[in-house]
Amino acid sequence: MAGAVSGGGAERDGEGSEEQQKRSEIYTYEAPWHIYAMNWSVRRDKKYRLAIASLLEQLPNRVEIVQLDDSTGEIRSDPNLSFEHPFPPTKAMFVPDRECLRPDLLATSADFLRIWRINDDSTGVEQKALLNGNRNSEFCGPLTSFDWNEAEPRRVGTSSIDTTCTIWDIDREAVDTQLIAHDKEVYDIAWGGVGVFASVSADGSVRVFDLRDKEHSTIIYESSDPPDTPLVRLGWNKQDPRYMATIIMDSPKVVVLDIRYPTLPVVELQRHQASVNAIVWAPHSSCHICTAGDDSQALIWDLSSMGSGAGGGSGAVQQAAAAASAEGGLDPILAYTAGAEIEQLQWSSTQPDWVAIAFSSKLQILRV
Repeated sequence: MAGAVSGGGAERDGEGSEEQQKRSEIYTYEAPWHIYAMNWSVRRDKKYRLAIASLLEQLPNRVEIVQLDDSTGEIRSDPNLSFEHPFPPTKAMFVPDRECLRPDLLATSADFLRIWRINDDSTGVEQKALLNGNRNSEFCGPLTSFDWNEAEPRRVGTSSIDTTCTIWDIDREAVDTQLIAHDKEVYDIAWGGVGVFASVSADGSVRVFDLRDKEHSTIIYESSDPPDTPLVRLGWNKQDPRYMATIIMDSPKVVVLDIRYPTLPVVELQRHQASVNAIVWAPHSSCHICTAGDDSQALIWDLSSMGSGAGGGSGAVQQAAAAASAEGGLDPILAYTAGAEIEQLQWSSTQPDWVAIAFSSKLQILRV
């Protein structure tokens, strides 16, 4: 974590403004509409590229692909790579293909899972596949989220309000597996490895599934205050897959879990002043997580004291958690205040010193 990011908007005072002149820490892009879905590109030949999508209460919505021009410090939209999308995408994600071995793909979820191909020539963006998980109908339950498997990029898992999770083989454009994952709507899904994924639901549970044994799932956590409060987002720590984090609906609290010790949170992060909307683990460190919410705050936390670094056994984790709660809880190491409620948050895996946030119609990228 190089420089601390603090203060509101791109404004700084005193020494901060000198630092700003030397090296800008914040870049802002204003979209013509409210932004909801947003994602960093992974390809090493497309640095500082993001996809953003609109949240409009109408059928036609928009997706834009924007890029920071290093030399001018401007984030620009390429009109050739802006396209119409039916309904607001609940999520957008670039193919996890750092080495550029696959075509340049972007996936979006809304009424269906769609795979888009981004062409560098004048043809722009074309829809490569429209994937409907309901075999019995041309309609399907709206998709709340999806995750693209980094270890096996032909696999994409989707979550739906119809209680199912569907695992797609996008090369074959066919369903690998579809299972009823929860008792109520499934709100998010995350891969934890090649054949292992987890999901969260309106039924208040975090469940882990192994594709080698589809009949069973493991309940890692159930919300208790009050019972069955919906869980809306899930983040799985890619650097240390023992850990995941979840958000409780309309709660300022983030719950961090150790999958080896179900039901008992390792720690609860309680410094937000309003509902948390987004969580993302650092792509380059096993013990940092960023959270953002309706208090307009993006907070970065260091959980190494929780035993999530090297070798902290369960005793160490529980002791650290107990110590933290005795001291009134853990404090974040960095805080940034945006101009409005932050709805979306992404940490760049190819350039881990950059975090992107979306609030209202603004996209900001922040150096952390």
